[in-house]
Amino acid sequence: MRYLDFLIKPIARRQTRKTENIHILGVVNQLNTFGYLIKNSKNTSFGKNHNFDQIDQYYDFKCQVEIQDYEAIKPYILRARNGEKNVLWKGRPIYFAKTSGTTSGSKYIPITKDSIGHHIKAARNCLFAYVNETGITDFFSKKMIFLQGSPSLSEENGINIGRLSGIVYHHVPSWLLGNRLPSYVTNCIEDWDGKLDAIVEETVTEKMSLLSGIPPWCVMYFEQLLKKTGAENLKTIYPDLRLYVHGGVNYKPYQNKMSALLGAGVDTIETYPASEGFFAYQDSQKEEGLLLNLEAGIFYEFVKSEEIYNKQANRVHLGGIELGVDYVLIVSTNAGLWAYNTGDTVRFVSAKPFRLVVTGRIKHFISAFGEHVIQEEVEAAISQASGEMGVKYTEFTVAPIVASNGGESCHEWFIELENAGDVDLALYARKLDALVQSRNSYYRDLRQGALLGQIKLTLIETGGFALYFAENDKVGGQNKVQHLANNRELADKLLKYVKKG
Repeated sequence: MRYLDFLIKPIARRQTRKTENIHILGVVNQLNTFGYLIKNSKNTSFGKNHNFDQIDQYYDFKCQVEIQDYEAIKPYILRARNGEKNVLWKGRPIYFAKTSGTTSGSKYIPITKDSIGHHIKAARNCLFAYVNETGITDFFSKKMIFLQGSPSLSEENGINIGRLSGIVYHHVPSWLLGNRLPSYVTNCIEDWDGKLDAIVEETVTEKMSLLSGIPPWCVMYFEQLLKKTGAENLKTIYPDLRLYVHGGVNYKPYQNKMSALLGAGVDTIETYPASEGFFAYQDSQKEEGLLLNLEAGIFYEFVKSEEIYNKQANRVHLGGIELGVDYVLIVSTNAGLWAYNTGDTVRFVSAKPFRLVVTGRIKHFISAFGEHVIQEEVEAAISQASGEMGVKYTEFTVAPIVASNGGESCHEWFIELENAGDVDLALYARKLDALVQSRNSYYRDLRQGALLGQIKLTLIETGGFALYFAENDKVGGQNKVQHLANNRELADKLLKYVKKG
């Protein structure tokens, strides 16, 4: 495979230049993508119902098509699942990516022959950007592991259904298959604990160069590797380890722990993939933010977070964005999603090129008392407080406590610590509280006005979050802890796993 090292650099350089040129004319290219999407959907059921034949410009589209959530397009999805053609996009989907929805149950997101390749290309371009910037290519010649969902798919009316990562497994370029781990058989193991054991056995003696997966589940895999080998970190086991590629959740709350597990000399690359599309990826080890993917057949719109529930919310395309503003990401795609609310919030940090950071989920917040504390704020608070105090946490979630019987309203933080016996928990709670106040003026006002009490810190037993997942049928690489909720649905279930004594 050494010949790959020789070939990759010029290919990576050409692709990176192409991407740079697309971003120079980013707004123009987005409007061209918009025209392509409308043109190819005029004869679909959705297109006819929304008068696509009368849409000449973006303003027309905003008038014709309201922002959609999954419930709004669900009737179209059901028709497509039943095998009907030309419903949301020309022809029929070739896959449905099954996701776990919090309000609609399982969601089935269409993937078409026009969209599937872009999921692969974005991952490839992400690595090409790294090669072009660093000149490093040797990881292509060694083993790579992708911790992911099962590639085993079900079939419904001739359309395959599965998790996104399992679907993508079937489209990995042939020249990478020989270096890819775990094996197909191991990847198909349904029992998560059994699957992790099998992955450890398959990979512990290999020359691993690249690791990929969402942080909470990679932590479990990494810890099992270290337990089996007695090694201090993964770099000790895998001297050739060069890259850790992650996505799916905010990395900052896991960063310190992952750095310790990985060891020195391992670069990280953040990606922003979703069943709805591969939206962005880290293209630089030096610059802040993720590069918006403008080569995916996706037209992006943005609505300011505070306006998203307003019927008259102002939608803008890429030409109308402002730096430093939190937007809800809205997408129209060549898989047949139209003005679809992803539920993700993003903030642009650059417009030349278009780079953004993911700041959370629009539904993941606490505003039981008018404080509107968002995900980014609690994740930054726990990261800073833990770093200052030398606290090692595994997972956490936050929920409101509404006063009753003379009690005090407050936020309750459920945290699983590795070193609970060494931590001044009272000081830790005060630090967390002060840091949230420093980031959220509404919360600060409520605290200073004695309308909210100091946070309540509740410790979860070692392995408690993993037990919760296992006992609630939520095991697997696609599942992750919701760090912030406006209700106590998760919090009350976690009471079963509270640390005793």
